[in-house]
Amino acid sequence: MRIWGCVFMLLVLASCAPAVQKPITEEPQRPYLTRDLYVAADRAQLPYTQWPAPRSCAVVVALHGFNDYRSSFAWPGPILAQQGLSVFAYDQRGFGESAQPGLWAGETLLVQDALGFIQAVKARYPDQPIILLGESMGAAVALLTAQSPAANDLVDAVVLVSPAVWGWSEMPFFYRMSLWLTAHLAPQMRLTGRGLDRIASDNREALIAMGRDPFVIKETRVDAIYGLVELMQSALESAEGLTLPTLVMIGEQDQIVPVPAMQALVDALPQAVTETRIYEDGYHLLLQDHGRARFLEDVSDFAADRIGTSCKDH
Repeated sequence: MRIWGCVFMLLVLASCAPAVQKPITEEPQRPYLTRDLYVAADRAQLPYTQWPAPRSCAVVVALHGFNDYRSSFAWPGPILAQQGLSVFAYDQRGFGESAQPGLWAGETLLVQDALGFIQAVKARYPDQPIILLGESMGAAVALLTAQSPAANDLVDAVVLVSPAVWGWSEMPFFYRMSLWLTAHLAPQMRLTGRGLDRIASDNREALIAMGRDPFVIKETRVDAIYGLVELMQSALESAEGLTLPTLVMIGEQDQIVPVPAMQALVDALPQAVTETRIYEDGYHLLLQDHGRARFLEDVSDFAADRIGTSCKDH
């Protein structure tokens, strides 16, 4: 009977495996931009927003964090634009106004989408450097994207803001086991995070706006969290292979991603290409914090130093 019980449990686990989005078509096309949509290689339509610089000297492709969407750059986008950096941000698959919000897209599709978007933006700005900037989950996607062979001729520098790299290897055993079991037994269970008493930013106005925004996901599928942890682990394990100039930005007050996990990423990155900025008063959403203008100065300084473009002259 014990053997049959084990067989039954394995069947249950197999039938409740974490769900992942599938490509719309297996016949890829060249990604392109319309006025307000990014049409990916598999014809998925992902809304995007741009903040063009009056006199652009470089372009920032910005990847948002988990459960967020492109509007998270409504705070930093105009500041970067005034510094000569044109900003493009799209809704990553499974978030914001994309199809199937809340359903995890998987590492492969997220990276393919990022590469395709960079290609489409480069077609509009063929003579300007591309800075790939990722916030939180977006930083994990950016880290993996920047190491794709196709990125070599497209991306000039990388900025990782509050990088989400709290993967399996950095997570306590109880958390790992609980998440694995829940993701396989009840993958569609939704968690709200209420009662955790975590502060993501010192910008109360921004947090209230996020709470009221219908496109910010408030109830998260457990299998999406599982997918996020898988992504974070992949990003952390890949860190030593990054060869592009990289800026890592960490807030010491971060209550979302443990600072030791982000420090593990810094330790793994090649020191020859990596600069690190640690902000004593910074929270997880650094680019929405009250100190964002000061933090964003470091982004433009990094761009000037590492890609040889003095955006401050614009």
